[in-house]
Amino acid sequence: MAIGCNSASSEFDGQQAFQYLEQQCEIGTREPGSPGHRQAKNMYLNFFKQHADTVIAQEFEQEIGIDNVTYNLTNIVSGFNMGKTKPLIIGAHWDTRPRAEKDPDPARRNQPILGANDGASGVAVLMHLAELMADLELDRTIYLVLFDGEDYGYHGDNTYFCLGSKYFVDNLPIPQPEQVIIVDMIGDAQLSIPMERYSYRSNSQLMKKLWKIAEERGYDQFKYHLGEIIYDDHVPFIQAGIKAIDLIDFYYPNRHMNYWHTHQDTPDKCSPESLEAVGQVLYDYITGK
Repeated sequence: MAIGCNSASSEFDGQQAFQYLEQQCEIGTREPGSPGHRQAKNMYLNFFKQHADTVIAQEFEQEIGIDNVTYNLTNIVSGFNMGKTKPLIIGAHWDTRPRAEKDPDPARRNQPILGANDGASGVAVLMHLAELMADLELDRTIYLVLFDGEDYGYHGDNTYFCLGSKYFVDNLPIPQPEQVIIVDMIGDAQLSIPMERYSYRSNSQLMKKLWKIAEERGYDQFKYHLGEIIYDDHVPFIQAGIKAIDLIDFYYPNRHMNYWHTHQDTPDKCSPESLEAVGQVLYDYITGK
């Protein structure tokens, strides 16, 4: 696909965000209970403490009955411009999938995936946003939230998906947000983001505003049509009566090929341009540009 040329200068640096995507993948797989999961958690905490006004590590134990295991999970909450009104959450999941059931090689389907797009891409955007917001004076409080345990579940059963966001909504460690924006799988080099249907029902006004920003910037990755219903970290918020949307390109890389939940979800399938398009739109919305 053609990458739109933005007419205004970009504050959000896609190359910088891409470095953060690669940095996470260099750790290795980051599924709950793994060494990479522990290392990534420490890396995120150290990083966000350098930029945010406050950082909360919301830790909880999660029983996985189907596998007869219990994991220690952590949502990482970074606050900016504390004490203002109209709190906004921008969130992404930081865990990666413990199995690759869609991989073409049956022998590798029980092995954890690297999660360059499905995990690292959303976090990379939040990491660079944190750098940009560190010195900004905004008219609202912004929380950048990394949700754990989003991608543990089994297909056909939502019980063990979105574990971190479910816990977060049930045990809010911050004032109730006015709006929530989730970013997931937004690093795809062939990025094409439709208007996810749950999101549109929840907050069509916000979606139209973001898509308008993308249009004015010349980013053609945001598509003016309804996509499919996706069960993601925005859903627990919607179910709790909080307006929430999901920016996600589920077809990775397109409708004819699939890297999702396979071992092909690696950094070479992602691009700085895609990260910049999403990051800049969010930055413009945050700053009111």
